[in-house]
Amino acid sequence: MSNGKNKRHGKIRLWAGRTSTIFSIMLVLFVFGLLMFVEYHSYMATHEMQERIAYQVDLNAETTEEEAISLRNELMELDYVKNVDYISADEAARLFSEQLDEDFLTLLDSVNPLYPTLMVTLKASNNPTMIDQQRKEFEKEVKEYACVDGLTYHESTLNDMSLIFYKLSWFLIIFVVLLLFVSVALISTTIRISIYTNRHTIRTMNMVGATMGFITRPFLWRSILYGFLGALFATILMYAAIYAFNKQFHLALFHPRYFYGYAILVVAVFVVGIAISFIATYFSVHRHIKSKNEY
Repeated sequence: MSNGKNKRHGKIRLWAGRTSTIFSIMLVLFVFGLLMFVEYHSYMATHEMQERIAYQVDLNAETTEEEAISLRNELMELDYVKNVDYISADEAARLFSEQLDEDFLTLLDSVNPLYPTLMVTLKASNNPTMIDQQRKEFEKEVKEYACVDGLTYHESTLNDMSLIFYKLSWFLIIFVVLLLFVSVALISTTIRISIYTNRHTIRTMNMVGATMGFITRPFLWRSILYGFLGALFATILMYAAIYAFNKQFHLALFHPRYFYGYAILVVAVFVVGIAISFIATYFSVHRHIKSKNEY
C-alpha cells in the first residue's frame, strides 16, 4: 500500500516539476516577447513618422510643368529619397480653397499667387547623424537647380523626433538584452533544479558504464520539448494580451503590414526558449555526470 502511495506521490512530484519548468519558461518568454513587440512597434513608428515629414520645394513662377516633372524624376533617383509629389499652382490653389471653404481667387481677381511645389519625403533611418547628413545633402542638391526658390520643412520637429525615437529604441534594445541575460539565468536555474531531482538516476547510469551521449540524450530531447511548450504557451498568452490591448484602445496592431515582423518575433521566442532550455540542460547534465561529489 505504501509503495503505491510512494509511486503516486513520485509521479505527482515529477509532473509538478515538469509543469513548473514549462511555466517558468513560459513566463520569461512572455515578458521577453512583449518587450520585443514594443521594440518592433517603436521601430515601425520611428520610420513611419520620419517618412511622413515632407520637404516643400518651392519652384518659381516661370517653371513649366515639364521642368517640374523633370526635376521630380531627378530627385526620385536619389538613394535617400522615398517619394516626390508634384503640385501645380492650380492644384495648390484648389487645395487652399478647400481648406478655407471658399474660393480665395475671387478675392484676388482670379490671380493665383501660389507657385508650383514639390513635396519630398526621405527614407527613414535609425541614426540621427545619418538623418542630418541626408537632409544636408538634399538641401545642397536642391539649391543647385535654378528653378528652385526655396526649401521649407520643420527642422526642429524633425531633430527632436529623431532624437527621442533614437534614444527610446536604444533603451528598449538594452532592456531586451538585459532581460535576455536574466531569462538565461532564470531558465537555467529552473532546469538545474529539474536535473538535480534526477541526479541519482544519472549517477546510476554513469556507474553501470552508460556513455555520456546515452545519458544526456533523453534529457536533451525533454529540454527541447520544455522549450517548445513554454514558447507555445508564451505565444498564446502574448497574442491574448495584444488582442485585448488592441480591442480596448481600438488600435491597428493586426494590420497585414505587421505580420512579417510578428512572424519573426514568434520565431525568435521559440528559438530563444528552445536554445536556452537545451543549453542549460546540456551543461547541467554534464556537470552531474562529471561531478565526483554526489549527494
